[in-house]
Amino acid sequence: MLGAGCLQRERGVVIKRLLVANRGEIALRVMRSASEMGIGTVAVYAAGEESSMWARAADQAIALEGTRAADTYLSAAALLDAAERSGADAIHPGYGFLSESAAFARAVQQAGLTWIGPPPEAIELMGDKLSARRAAEEAGVAGVPGTHRPCQDPAEIAAFGEEHGWPVAIKASAGGGGRGMRVVHSADEAEASLDSARREAEGAFGNPDCYLERYLQRPRHVEVQLLGDHYGNVVWILDRDCSAQRRHQKLLEECPAPGIPSEVRKAMGEAAVAVGRACGYRNAGTVEFLYSEDEFYFLEMNTRLQVEHPVTEVVSGLDLVEWQLRVAQGERLGFSQDDITAHGHAIEVRINAEDPSAGRFLPHPGKLARFERPDGPWVRTDAGYCSSDQISPHFDNLVAKIIVWAPDRTAAIARMQRALSETLVEGIPTTIPAHKAILAHRDFQAIAHHTKWVEDTLDLSHLQGSQIPAQHPEGLVERTIEAEVNGRPYQVRMWLPEQELANSPRTSRAPKQASQQVAPGGRAQVTVPMQGTVVKVMVQQGDTIEAGQTICILEAMKMENAVVAEAGGTITELNVSPGASVAPGDTIAVIEPGA
Repeated sequence: MLGAGCLQRERGVVIKRLLVANRGEIALRVMRSASEMGIGTVAVYAAGEESSMWARAADQAIALEGTRAADTYLSAAALLDAAERSGADAIHPGYGFLSESAAFARAVQQAGLTWIGPPPEAIELMGDKLSARRAAEEAGVAGVPGTHRPCQDPAEIAAFGEEHGWPVAIKASAGGGGRGMRVVHSADEAEASLDSARREAEGAFGNPDCYLERYLQRPRHVEVQLLGDHYGNVVWILDRDCSAQRRHQKLLEECPAPGIPSEVRKAMGEAAVAVGRACGYRNAGTVEFLYSEDEFYFLEMNTRLQVEHPVTEVVSGLDLVEWQLRVAQGERLGFSQDDITAHGHAIEVRINAEDPSAGRFLPHPGKLARFERPDGPWVRTDAGYCSSDQISPHFDNLVAKIIVWAPDRTAAIARMQRALSETLVEGIPTTIPAHKAILAHRDFQAIAHHTKWVEDTLDLSHLQGSQIPAQHPEGLVERTIEAEVNGRPYQVRMWLPEQELANSPRTSRAPKQASQQVAPGGRAQVTVPMQGTVVKVMVQQGDTIEAGQTICILEAMKMENAVVAEAGGTITELNVSPGASVAPGDTIAVIEPGA
């Protein structure tokens, strides 16, 4: 381990008991490093998560009253109360939730606890993308052309598009991860896009402010890992490519970012360090860039541990969580920039509870009936769930991350393909079929992909990621048939007559799920494909609509999804209103042709 022999503690802070203010795989990830360092661990959990993997793994688990994020993992008061009750002397926020809340960081420190993260002032400066852009520019690091104040009027979008060219990106000032981001292709889309972006930003980050930026058509997303201590030492620990995305959210990451000239890579790393020094950064953080034609532009800084940090760990040999804890205790880094080298290549894929069929990536909470992890040389799985666990609709849909290492990129791709072939998930659809398609595609293998490549180029029309068909034939039930062909066992799912096969000893039943159904005569019932909350209704009863028109906007697992009509006609029944909760198969509207 780099620097392990020359650690120095000068601030005198000793962490004895760490509360992880998060859930899922990142809670487990943090607790594992803490345990190896001899630090006691405290988990927190929402209602219904008392038997979760992270709650079971901790030395102590504290219940948070409620099921919603706002009442649990986003409640500073609840988390600080849990820390007091457990006797914790430090808090690690993980990623997401309150990890980039300067107010929470200050509250932790004011409570006399050690905050595992950067100074609140750095979080504040870099957490708002507008102030982050200004800080980067003052440090000599240029960003993509954009505005420096919140956008309030759709007319501003039209004017910006005319000046800088279309499309225009609307981005949430207070957030990241693609939430609150909309791409506007013309002035006609400006009002609806700004309204949607502000609404999602308010829901995700508690701040509706958005700004404008020129939207680069085919960039790659490259980020640089930073680590700083309390003594002014800041180093960059390699870089990562995160260009395989859907809805501006990452699917697959790799380290180091392939195909970047060494002089550009070095300049990007030095630019990241300059940004870090400009905001007095310490602990772990990430500076993100857009990279195109050997030029890079500052995008944002994430003042926390990233989801994709494991690829950097396995290539650098550094345990980033361990170093977060060591820095928080006052230890110097103990190594310099020259000591950091890349060994081989690593790839991470995110296994999300989403149905990638036809490239839609619809969130799909439910029971994880069966989960078998991959194994073998240089394969790592960071999971927050195991077989029989329930994937909640109230939180992020990340089930697990699979990370592989190999001597070079080609071998890493092959190893990940092998690992995915060994991974078995039943009960919910996942992004695994999409990952297989990405890894096998010649564009990805040739490093010809970009941030819109998955959505614009990759053909996922053939995917059938869901184990529950969108529409079930009446009187039939889905069955799993086991068969042996040429000495190899296979499982085949198909729809069969329920009564005739009710007593079949070698089949298992799966639940039904409704979708939009068109009855004889053209009368259509529009049903929702997932559990969620209606945030906006786009039509009224009595409206005449066209096929493909949006009926409502549904928020599920922290993402907005449009529920559209597959048939045109007149809406004779409308059964939803903003704020309503819906379940899979609920009928939200009835459409009569020519009514």
